[in-house]
This record gives sequence, structure tokens and C-alpha cells, in this order.
Amino acid sequence: MVTGSGGWGLVKATIEISAGGDYELAPHNDGRMSVFKNVFFEEIPPFLIDWIKLQHIFWVSTAPLSADGHINLSGKGNKGNFHIVNSRKVWYEDLTGSGCETISHLCENGRITVYFNAFEGPPRIARLLGKGTVYEFGTPEYNSVLSPEQRSPGSRAVIMIDVHKVATSCGYVIPFFEFKSYRTKYDGIAIKFEDSDIAAQGENIRTGGEKGLKAYWVNHSQKSIDGLPAMNLLPETMNTPFILSGNAINMREVLKKKAGRTKSRVETIVARHKFVPNAQLLIGFVLGVLAVTVWHRASLFGERLGLVINS
Repeated sequence: MVTGSGGWGLVKATIEISAGGDYELAPHNDGRMSVFKNVFFEEIPPFLIDWIKLQHIFWVSTAPLSADGHINLSGKGNKGNFHIVNSRKVWYEDLTGSGCETISHLCENGRITVYFNAFEGPPRIARLLGKGTVYEFGTPEYNSVLSPEQRSPGSRAVIMIDVHKVATSCGYVIPFFEFKSYRTKYDGIAIKFEDSDIAAQGENIRTGGEKGLKAYWVNHSQKSIDGLPAMNLLPETMNTPFILSGNAINMREVLKKKAGRTKSRVETIVARHKFVPNAQLLIGFVLGVLAVTVWHRASLFGERLGLVINS
């Protein structure tokens, strides 16, 4: 049992939350119990830590200080990218994407909310509210958290978050979804980008290696859509080479096996049909004759009834 506090309407109460319960209850002033809306904690409770580790996806939300700036919400696949240091500190590996809103907002004000919800089992929503710090690739802070063996292809930063409040709510309207698998397309794209960097390791990345990941950072990861600065791209970031080890090697092997299975399926299909090269042509011809015959008879029938059928 874990103790938390929150309010229902104007009622405030301290309640006990069961880690395995389907819902959360709170006492009214008259002693009645009702389904509770929000429960707040000063740190991540143990039962929530175990539950978070089972989730396949999470979202992060940030915003600039400007009143007319754009709020950002990003979905993240949790393929070992989210980590809990302790009940007040978490971090995740930030992968290169089409923009850099999260990094720019954190560099400006640090505010961040991490959101999880249950897609199976008892309903639940959890929000981790805190202050985030960006550790860019190649910096001492990044290297102290994420080793080359652990790093995922495309990784550009570690987002370290000091959690100062945790909120849970019912999640009753979230539908059930069955997890199928993680996508591998991103890994393939990121590996190609990094391979270009590895081939151009001796060049000036800012002017050479135009197809590499670091050139992409220069062109797409330095400003938010509101014009806020994002990645600093300090010398230690730009001069640190990508290393083929750990996750990068494992992902290459997974992609090779997937490509091999696809090639095998294609070859099987071709071999299965190549001994009757004219079968499809024959089937198409027969279907065409049948269609014309049916249409002709229908037209004659329509004329007999005084109907006009436009062809």
C-alpha cells in the first residue's frame, strides 16, 4: 500500500492506493467512498516504478515561455530508452528526429511532463512532472550516463529529469491496445546516416559528410519552430566519432536477418508461380469474356423492359 494525497471537488483527503487495484478510492467528509480522480505523490512510488518498466510507449510534453509559442508533445517508443535512476530521477535517450522542440524548451526553462498510460490490464494514467537537463552526444555528462555499448543509433542526447511531483488518474476512457512489436525502420535510417559519418570521419562534418547524422543536426536540430536555440553542437559533440559496438551492432544484425527473411519470401513466391507464366494472362482473359457476356445479356434484358443502360 502507498499513501498519496489529492482532491475530489473541494474535498481533500489522504488515501491508500493498492498497487494491484482496478481503481482508486477516496473518502468523502461523510465517510462514503467514491472513485478518485487524481492522486499526487512527491516521488515515484514503488508500485508505479514496476508498472512504468512494463510500458512500451511514453510521451513527453514541453512548452516555451512565450505566450504565443508552440506547445510540444512527442511520442517515444520505450525499447529500453527510458530509465529510472531512483524515485526522484529518471532519464531517457533522445533520438534524432524531424525537429528539436523538447531540447529547445528544456534549454530555455527546463519544464517537462512525462506521460504513461495503460493499454492493457487495469486502467491507469501516470504523469511525472519535473525539470529536465539536456546532455548532448559526446559530452562528459552524456558519456557518464550512456556508454557506446548502450547507445542506440540516432541518439543525440540524454534527457535527465529531476521529478518533483507525480500524478496518477483513472484512465477509464483509454481503450485497450495489443502490443505487436517495435518498428525497425528508424534503426535502418539512423544506421545509414551514421555510416556516412563513419566514412567521412576525417572530414569537417559541418561542411563535409553531407549525408551524415551530424550534418543533419547542423541543418535540423539547432532551432525550434519558434526560433529558440536547441542543440549547441559543441566541439566534443561534433568531434566524437560514432562507434560500431553494442546496440549498433545488434541492430545491424536484426536488420540483416529481417532483410534475409523478406528476400526468402519473395524468392519463394516467384518460384511458386514461374512454372505457369501464362496462367495469370489466361485467367484475366476468361474473366474479361465473362464480364462482356454478362453485360451484353443485361443490356438485352434492359431493352426488353424499355430501360436504357448507358455503357
